[in-house]
Order: sequence, then C-alpha cells, then structure tokens
Amino acid sequence: MTRDAAQARIPAPAAVPGQVQVLLIEDDDGDALLVQEYLVEAGAPVALDRVRSITEAKPLLPAAACVLLDLDLPDAHQLQGVHWLQENVPQVAVVVLTGLADEHLGAEAVRAGAQDYLVKGQVDGELLNRVIRYAVERRRFLEMQQQLREAQIYARENARLERGLLPSPLLSDSRLTVATRYRPGGGQMLLGGDFFDLVEAADGWVHVVIGDVCGRGPEEAALGVCLRVAWRTMVLAGRPMGEVLSAVQQVLEHERHEERLFTTLCMMSVAPDRAHALLHLAGHPPPLLLTPEGVSELRAPVSPPPGIAHVEDWTVSEVALGDNWTLLMYTDGLIEGRIGTGPERLGSDGLTEIIEAYLRAALPVGQWEREPRDERLLDGLIDRVRELNGGDLDDDLAVLALGFPAVVGT
Repeated sequence: MTRDAAQARIPAPAAVPGQVQVLLIEDDDGDALLVQEYLVEAGAPVALDRVRSITEAKPLLPAAACVLLDLDLPDAHQLQGVHWLQENVPQVAVVVLTGLADEHLGAEAVRAGAQDYLVKGQVDGELLNRVIRYAVERRRFLEMQQQLREAQIYARENARLERGLLPSPLLSDSRLTVATRYRPGGGQMLLGGDFFDLVEAADGWVHVVIGDVCGRGPEEAALGVCLRVAWRTMVLAGRPMGEVLSAVQQVLEHERHEERLFTTLCMMSVAPDRAHALLHLAGHPPPLLLTPEGVSELRAPVSPPPGIAHVEDWTVSEVALGDNWTLLMYTDGLIEGRIGTGPERLGSDGLTEIIEAYLRAALPVGQWEREPRDERLLDGLIDRVRELNGGDLDDDLAVLALGFPAVVGT
C-alpha cells in the first residue's frame, strides 16, 4: 500500500438505519487504516469517520454514538482525552485503543469512565465489532439508570413541593365541602408557583386563599410554599386579614430571588352564618359564585399584586353568598387557554359559559350530592378548557371549589 493511501483520511460513509456512528480519534494513519479494514472484513454495521485529534473531533462528536480513542494524541496524552470526553460529551460511549506497553492505562481509562479498552495488535474485526456494540449498549444503559435516578429524585422533590403548595384544608364545619385540582402547564411535571389554602378559624370564619407566583420552576414553587405557609400561620394566629396580606407581601419581598417576581392573590373570608363573605383581590381573577339561580362573578375593588407595588391598605368588599352555593376560585392558567387556532383566549366569560352548560346538563344538587357534583365539575371544566385549547395549557392552573351546604334537604 502506498504512503499516500495510508495518509488519506477515512471518509464517513453515508449513514443508514441500524448503523452505529463511530468516530475514530487516531493520529497514526496505519493504525487507522487497520481499524477500517477490520470493520469491513467483519461486515460490521458501522459508519466510521476518523480524525487525528480531539480538536478535529469536536464538531463531529454530537453525531457519534461511540468514540475509538487513541491515548497518545497531539493534543491529549494518556487519560486527558478520556477525561475531556467524559466532561463534555458524557452520552458518547468511549472505547480506548492502547499499545501493548500501556495496557495498564486501558484499565485506568475504564475506571475514568471509558466503557472498554482494546490493545493494539490483539484486535480482529469480530472483537472490534463486538466491543463497539457492547460499549454503546452499556453507555445507553448507564444513561437510562442516571435518568431514572434523576427522575426519582425529581419526583420526591416535586411531591415535597406539591405538599407545600397544596395542603390539606383545616376545616371542621361538616356543612362545607371542598374540591381542588392542580395541573402543571405545558403537559410537564414541573410545578409552578400556584398555591391555595383553606383554614377555619376558632371563631367560625373560614378563610380561603388562592395565589399565583409569576413564572414556573422550583424556585417559584418554593416561593409559593413560603407565601402559603406565611398566610396559614397568620390566619391561625388570629390576625386581621389586612395584616395577613401584609405579612405575605413582606415574605415575598424578602424571599424572592428576582426583583421582577410578584404574586396575585384572591382571598375569601366566609362568615360563620355562611351567607356572606369578605373578598380581597390583589391583581387576581375574581371568584365565581354558583347558585341555583346561575353563575356570577364576584366583583370587588382590586389592589396591586404584591411585588409590583408595596401595598399599605388592602381594599376589601362584602359579598352576599345566599344559602345554597359553591364558590369557585382559580388561577389565570384556567382562562388563558386559546379557543381554536386563533389568538382569542377563553377568558372569564368563556369559563362562565362552560360552567353554566355543565350545570344545565347535570342533575340538581340533592341530598349528599354537592361534593361529588363539584368534583365532577372541576374535572369536566378542565377537560373542556384543554379541549378548546387543542391540548395541554401553557400555564399551570389551580382550582378550588368551596360548597355550602354539604347536605341539601329533599
């Protein structure tokens, strides 16, 4: 064979389905040519490309499933190449090619992260083909194990955050029912900053809050947990509702990791007679009141959202509930879904129409039926909103339905 032929770069064959993309990093032309011949003789299902250094390999690595790596390169000596590949392309399987005198380096390379090693001069096509296939499968298996571990850790952390965002209501009045739903946005498992809570105080007042920290992710979720815990603590301490909201605002201003972060809040305080309530709105969608007469939006003056401006005095309005009602509170993820393929959003009017249509089709609330009716309502509502949106909603949503009375006489 001529010297020119030996020095020619091995071309990369066109990839075909089922072939393994292999990148040979070898500065010795003779050794590189032998690798190519071994694979051809074995009929290995491999698409081989060859470079002479780590520097030349960098643009080709994203497409490679396996790297055959010489340990003595112009820009990487001994285990330097293995370490670089592990740090920069850990998803690629690495098989080390070492000389007979450096066989101990092969074992060290495996300890450093390579999947296997081969000793030059002791290789044939069948062995090379088998080692490549095993290395790729081993790398995939290790990556799957890592993904599984990460998923398990994420699931535990997600569950811990979810417990903090969505606690069990503190409610002793058996005349009241509670139904709740939470859905992450974008069809993902990532929690956002939506939160809610419900506490019945010793004086019989029932306080309910729902809030939405702007943004989505673990930091926003953690902030939402802080705000909810601050709210519950102040309510259990029996503080006036203005002080409760100011405490939530103070926690937000001190705990947020970015100045731009804010939260919207809706808080209802239902009187012991369950016929009227006090409503606080801070940049949040108003709640809906469902009665036998229909569905109405509970309007009230709106304070700025905590984090946008520092509020000193929180506006409050008294609202009538009646003697047979469900109070539905939600975050804006429920109404920001699209209607069809255009830019139009569902909005609160569209939400009201969906609920009215559901209630017309449902059986009247009878004895022991309010809680299952409200549970089915929330499921049907979310399903219909997703259907109109053409799939998963972009934003997280939280919904809480508080109903009275739990038992309606026949």
